Amino acid sequence: MTTNTKQLHPVRLAATVVAAVFLLVGILGFVPGITTEYDGMTFAGHESTAMLLGVFHVSILHNIVHLLFGIVGLVLARSVPGARNFLIGGGAVYAVLWIYGLVIDHDSAANFVPLNGADNWLHLFLAVGMIGLGVALGRVPDDRRAAA
Repeated sequence: MTTNTKQLHPVRLAATVVAAVFLLVGILGFVPGITTEYDGMTFAGHESTAMLLGVFHVSILHNIVHLLFGIVGLVLARSVPGARNFLIGGGAVYAVLWIYGLVIDHDSAANFVPLNGADNWLHLFLAVGMIGLGVALGRVPDDRRAAA
C-alpha cells in the first residue's frame, strides 16, 4: 500500500516559513497603525519616520525588499537545494546588512534602507538563524522514497 502524504523536507518547510514571514512583514509595513508615523514614510532614506510596530525603521524601499525576499524564498523553497541556498545565502545577506548598519551613520545618506538599532539586532538574529537553519536542516537526508 502506498501513501500519498507529501511531507515537506525540513529545510523546505523552514525556508517556506521564513519566506512567508518576510512577505507578511513587507505587507504590514504598508498598513497604517501597524506602521506608526505612516505619513512620514518616504521611498528610501533615513528621512523616513515610519516605524513598523513602532520599533523598526521602514521605508517603501525597505518594504518592497521584504516582499521580494519573501517571493524569492517561496520560489527557492520548492526544492531542497533552493531552500538551503535561500536560507544560507539570505542569512549571509543579512550578516552583511548587519555589519553595514553598524558602520554607517544612521543620520547620513548612506542609511538609504533605512536602518536603526532595532533593525541591526534583528538583522544579526536573522543572519544567525537563517544560516543555522540552512546548515542544520540542509544536512537532513530526504527519507521520502517511492513505494515499490
